[in-house]
Amino acid sequence: MKIALGSDHGGYSLKQSLIPFLQGKDIEVADAGTNSEDSVDYPDFAERVALLVAHGEADAGILVCGTGIGISIAANKVPGIRAALVTDAFMARMAKEHNNANVLVLGGRVIDETTAQELVAAWLDASFEGGRHQKRLDKIAHLEQKYRCS
Repeated sequence: MKIALGSDHGGYSLKQSLIPFLQGKDIEVADAGTNSEDSVDYPDFAERVALLVAHGEADAGILVCGTGIGISIAANKVPGIRAALVTDAFMARMAKEHNNANVLVLGGRVIDETTAQELVAAWLDASFEGGRHQKRLDKIAHLEQKYRCS
């Protein structure tokens, strides 16, 4: 499995802590930056990770900014991306089981490293349930098509 990992300056420290955690689970990490705590714009890193996932160059993505809010909004602008901001293990599990989230979003100034690892593990261990949930994802895809700007 390959995960694209990206953050802005507010999520840099947490992003860095996730690299050895993921590698310890035999997951290949594609680090899409940022590479320091110098101020940067989160939409740039949301786009990098979202495109890697949308184009199939990564199986999934993880994004981190200060709260996770801005970077999740930006990532969800890329068609085919279902980025879910989570704050507890139940949300992380449901993001995969019900929404088939292909990008997990965390807040670097909201949760600590241990919690982040728990959330990532819950998301990775979960599986999409399909069934009634697929119908809803199909409706989301329809909305993307319906309102796509050319």
